[in-house]
Amino acid sequence: MKIKNRQDFLVVLTLSVVVLYVAVSFIFPPIFGWWSDRQKQIRTLRDQVRDGHQMIRREPAIRSHWDEMQANALPVSAQGAVQQLQGAEQKLLKAVDRWSHDSGAEITSIMPQWKSEGTNYLTLDCRVETAGDLNALSKFLYDIEKGPMMVRLDSVELSSHDVGGQQMTLGVEINGLALLQKDKK
Repeated sequence: MKIKNRQDFLVVLTLSVVVLYVAVSFIFPPIFGWWSDRQKQIRTLRDQVRDGHQMIRREPAIRSHWDEMQANALPVSAQGAVQQLQGAEQKLLKAVDRWSHDSGAEITSIMPQWKSEGTNYLTLDCRVETAGDLNALSKFLYDIEKGPMMVRLDSVELSSHDVGGQQMTLGVEINGLALLQKDKK
């Protein structure tokens, strides 16, 4: 090989190596990073579309569940008149009385208190103390949990008053949900 051709070949080879080094070090990593980010974004969008399609298919069930929740909530209008708060409170107290009557548990005290935690709802916190045997108290708890009313048990305290454990007391904190209804004019 001639020296001139050899020098040209080495210059071309050196330039090729430099260009390849620059491409591998500075051009390809950002392109691969961009491609990877784009793939993640496409995957996220596909998941969101799939979830949207599932939600559209489940719309009737979701709407019926929401309608059931609204129907079983404590009724209060957006103006929150005292009579309506008392009516909602009476609905919860009647339910507690029905649960205790059905289970055979004896109510020893009830302390209701309204709390405004959001703009669209109120909660009625109610401390209920009951007495009875284990079967009656467990049936009382079961009736609270399985009833249609929108209530939640926040705390449950169970204590025994005799050596045999036949006479027990149960203290529960029940939260009732009152969705504020918009007045339609």
